[in-house]
Amino acid sequence: MNKRILLIEDEPALILPLKESLHNEGYAVETTCERERGIQLAAEERFDILILDIGLSQKNGFDLLCALKQRGVRTPTMMLTARDRVIDKILGLKLGADDYLTKPFDTGELLARLEAILRRAPANAVNAAEIYAFNDIRVDFRRAEVTRSGRKVELAAREYYLLRYLIEHREATLSRDELLNEVWGYDSSPTTRTVDVHVGLLRQKLEPTPRTPRYILTVHGLGYKFVG
Repeated sequence: MNKRILLIEDEPALILPLKESLHNEGYAVETTCERERGIQLAAEERFDILILDIGLSQKNGFDLLCALKQRGVRTPTMMLTARDRVIDKILGLKLGADDYLTKPFDTGELLARLEAILRRAPANAVNAAEIYAFNDIRVDFRRAEVTRSGRKVELAAREYYLLRYLIEHREATLSRDELLNEVWGYDSSPTTRTVDVHVGLLRQKLEPTPRTPRYILTVHGLGYKFVG
C-alpha cells in the first residue's frame, strides 16, 4: 500500500508541483488549504506523514500543530516555512514537528527528509484510524471512543490523550516529564502529580484490579509503562 501524505498548504503555486512530485515517488497525497479541514483529516483518517506550512493564512502553523497534538494526532510531521530564523525552527521542533524545511527548497531534499522521517517512525505507532484492544478494553482511535466489555467508558479528554500516548509507546518507560510535555503540552504548567492522578483515574476505569495494575505499570523512580 502506498504511503499516505496529508499536505496542509495554502500556496497554490506550491501545492500542484509538490503533489505531482510526491505522486511520482509513489505517495498517495491528500491536500487541503483550510486549517479546520486539515485537523479533521489528520484526526479521522490514516496518514503516514503530515506536511504542514507554518505560514497558513488563517492561523500560523505553530497553532495548527498545537491543535493537532491536543486532538491526540501523533502522525510524523514535516514543517515547511519561508522563515529561516533559528528560533522558529526550535519552536517547531519543540512543539512536536519531526523536521523543518525552509522555502524555497529542493524537491529531492524534501523527499529524502520524508524517507528519513518514515524510517524513524516507530513500527508500532497507532494511527488515528486504527483500533487497539487489550483484555476486554477496545480503543477506537477514529471515534476517540473506549469500551469495556462492549460498554462505553467515559474518559475525560486528557485521560483519553494520556491513554493514547501510552498505547502508542507501549513497552517503553515514559517519564512524568515526557508525559506532561507530550500530553499536556510543553507550555502548560501542571505538576508531575497531575500525571499520577490521571494514571490513577485510568487504572480505576480500565484495570481489572486497580490496586495491582496489569497494564499501566509504575516503573519506580522513572515513570510509567503500558504493557497491554
